[in-house]
Amino acid sequence: MAKTIVVKQIGSPIRRPEKQRQTLIGLGLNKMHKTRELEDTPSIRGMVAKIPHLVQIIEERE
Repeated sequence: MAKTIVVKQIGSPIRRPEKQRQTLIGLGLNKMHKTRELEDTPSIRGMVAKIPHLVQIIEERE
């Protein structure tokens, strides 16, 4: 089974650059305090690293 991470949106995309909004949409997040369980890949980690002020990694699962 693949590793997964649980990501939670903690910041609003209002008054943020369009690229940051698109990154949130790419992660499947669009509303405050929503969580998603995503596969732990370098591309997902890179997306999270680009917007650390908007998302938080809650949990890492195996």
